[in-house]
Amino acid sequence: MAPEQVRKRDGSLVPFQLEKITAAIGKALATDGKGEPGAPDELAREVVQALPAGPVPTVEQIQDLVEETLIRHGLPRTAKGYILYRQRRAEIRQAKELLGVRDQLKLTVNAALVLRRRYLQRDAQGEQTETPEGLFRRVAHAVAAAEAAYGDRSRQEQIEEAFYRAMVQLDFLPNSPTLMNAGTEVGQLSACFVLPVEDSIAGIFEALRCMAIVHKSGGGTGFSFSGLRPRGDVVRSTMGVASGPLSFMRIFDVTTEVIKQGGRRRGANMGILRCDHPDILDFIQAKQNEGTLDNFNLSVGLTEDFMRALEQDGDYVLRNPRDGEAAGTLRASEVFGLLAAQAWSTGDPGVLFLDAIERANPTPELGRLEATNPCGEQPLLPWESCNLGSINLRNFVRAGQLDRTRLRETAHLALRFLDDVIDVNRYPLEETRRITLGNRKVGLGVMGFADALTLLDVPYDSERAVALADEIGALLQTESRRASEALAAERGPFPNHGRSAVGTPRRNATTTSIAPTGTISIIAGCSSGIEPLFALSFVRNVIEGSRLAETNSRFESVARDRGFLDGALMGEVARSGSIQRLERVPVDVRRVFVTAHDIAPEWHVRMQAAFQRHCDNAVSKTINFPRSATPDQVARAFRLAHESGCKGITVFRDGSKSRQVLTVDGPPVLGDGVPGGPRCDC
Repeated sequence: MAPEQVRKRDGSLVPFQLEKITAAIGKALATDGKGEPGAPDELAREVVQALPAGPVPTVEQIQDLVEETLIRHGLPRTAKGYILYRQRRAEIRQAKELLGVRDQLKLTVNAALVLRRRYLQRDAQGEQTETPEGLFRRVAHAVAAAEAAYGDRSRQEQIEEAFYRAMVQLDFLPNSPTLMNAGTEVGQLSACFVLPVEDSIAGIFEALRCMAIVHKSGGGTGFSFSGLRPRGDVVRSTMGVASGPLSFMRIFDVTTEVIKQGGRRRGANMGILRCDHPDILDFIQAKQNEGTLDNFNLSVGLTEDFMRALEQDGDYVLRNPRDGEAAGTLRASEVFGLLAAQAWSTGDPGVLFLDAIERANPTPELGRLEATNPCGEQPLLPWESCNLGSINLRNFVRAGQLDRTRLRETAHLALRFLDDVIDVNRYPLEETRRITLGNRKVGLGVMGFADALTLLDVPYDSERAVALADEIGALLQTESRRASEALAAERGPFPNHGRSAVGTPRRNATTTSIAPTGTISIIAGCSSGIEPLFALSFVRNVIEGSRLAETNSRFESVARDRGFLDGALMGEVARSGSIQRLERVPVDVRRVFVTAHDIAPEWHVRMQAAFQRHCDNAVSKTINFPRSATPDQVARAFRLAHESGCKGITVFRDGSKSRQVLTVDGPPVLGDGVPGGPRCDC
């Protein structure tokens, strides 16, 4: 007779589940793909029958009996596979214990490391005082406190539990500042800020002061430097000469380097300059020498006037922002060529299509959208902030099908979560509090998209994948807007709705953004944002020098089931990151498990455009190029992004930086490394 409970390693009692034993034996039977004959369900029942009567059995006792049963049935390979599985799980538990992380969530070691180093709370002596479950409970409790203003206590408790379950199951995670700061003295929960930079010494250094405050609280900042007069322009108040935007950007960069965000992550900035600013050529080449403006991502703001001049191979007019007067002309094709060449060489600058961004501005009466957060997915008005969160699509594939019903339900819950964040947030700047509460912008997005595709056996660079992106994007936007409309009926629309271009009353001026997801995808154990798999085995340089080795678990599982998994294969995968040249891997497997550099840039752009069609804000995506790519190919990607309706584009050619966040150089032990460039843990 099966026991009712099992005692876990930590001494706690949980309900006995026969299916867990059956599943473990089934995986062991498939070890090396040789498929020794045996029925997992029958073997599992025999294990249960062998359990001695008396005290509640322990996990270890059951696992020992599984091994004995497999050996007794003459299944040595299966028994070996099960022993190796137990050993691997023990190593993972040991690694977590060494990291000081206790969790019941079956998190990866990398997730445990990230949580310990950045997120879990500590006491005054620096000792860890929080578990991963405790973190999610802290966040859920703090965010659900907003419900008190709109309903009774029992409703608040129900919503807190729903928030907790969504996070603890890793179905949905908010941006990093919310995970770090909710329920703490800091209390600043937003990832994205845009700060104005006025054309005066007082205005510039006020922006610098505000940036320092935001960075200290955990946020990332974006700036348009387009309003600053160009280098060499006359300063009438002193009869001096202006030094130009780049000179002041260096001061912002140094300040960012000095300020650590609570000691847990570096600050990140986006610097933007319009293509018609007289200093645009200097700006494009600002990061030509590595080590310059390391705490900035750069983007050139391109206008429709510029793109028309480019198509006609004509000139366009530069304008002095001080008075709007013409300050010369440049040939658009030469500027565009320099921009593509510099992006090819260093990864910077990216491009923002300013008119496309402005056409989607929900509150044009309140100002123009001229800057974004550090990764470009969130255009914001001056002083505005936004809260982001991402749904883990990997968790919504069951038995080879996308669970659309559960995805809709989670989108509604996540939108409510993000709206509650606006109410409980502690804003670092009064100007930010006012405009954020007035517009209540949120950005709900996705992560784990590439993982979901592999679970659906859909290649990333295929029409099916683009169609699926279109469908998921439409579902996310439709359901988030419906949720926002329901909240408007319950709580009222965003206060500036009457001055907006939004028709149906909604609680939030925007509801969707596609963020890069940074470290929250590590916590969730899934692929980043809507990016393809970077590689099937790679190294991630993060967390003040740590190097995280990652191997795609889905590929390992398929390789095991199909019979071609062995140490030699995984060694080859670790060296190259790709399987496209490994002939012993079946063709259909190679087709599904394409990686970032296996995919033509055009497919990257098409995928971004598919999500952008259904996104209120913008999409953060890197258009990856192999080392062998040319500047002309980068230029073609820029043009395609504009033609496809993207709001911006970022490219990265492998090897163009000596320091980069993701590299393929084998699976090293976790250790020291160098983080590459600014980032935003959205």
